[in-house]
Amino acid sequence: MLLPFASLNPNAHPDPAGKFEVYVKESEAKGLKLHPSYQFFYPNEPRLYPLYGKAQELGVPVIFHIGSSIFKGTRLKYCDPIYLDDLAVDFPDLKIVMAHSGRGFWYDQCFSLSRLHKNVYMDVTGLPPLNLLSYFPDLEKNREKVIFGSDWPTMPGSIGKNVEAIKSLPLSDRAIEAILYRNAHRILFE
Repeated sequence: MLLPFASLNPNAHPDPAGKFEVYVKESEAKGLKLHPSYQFFYPNEPRLYPLYGKAQELGVPVIFHIGSSIFKGTRLKYCDPIYLDDLAVDFPDLKIVMAHSGRGFWYDQCFSLSRLHKNVYMDVTGLPPLNLLSYFPDLEKNREKVIFGSDWPTMPGSIGKNVEAIKSLPLSDRAIEAILYRNAHRILFE
């Protein structure tokens, strides 16, 4: 199943909230993906609050690129997950997903934020599945807040291989089901 997500550059639109609403209503987008490190904005900038308010009103998640990147021109200072703390507090019903779970610099911070806030989730997109327990030794404790993602087409390995690798981790069946399916279903459809 493929579900469309919208992406927009909040620096390029005079009314990002209005543009996003059009994407949801006309294109049936199921969420929003933002790239602070490529679009050069801090996620907690007040000018973006109408956009987050619209996503909260529409009941759709906002995914933020949170973690390192190899792409030229990237500014990692915009990817620090601490900026999402403000959003989690100010928009308690906004579903916030941290794509890449802080890859490289911020694994511990992402894990802590997802444990602290009921509306903050980690996705393990682009992370080698067999290394997840070295990045997140207490992953089992946070099983209700972790989402598998493919990062296709730039993922390490194939989707099938990555799913099988997660299934092979020493995690409970309940955790594996939550990570591979149940958590994403809850965020997108409940």
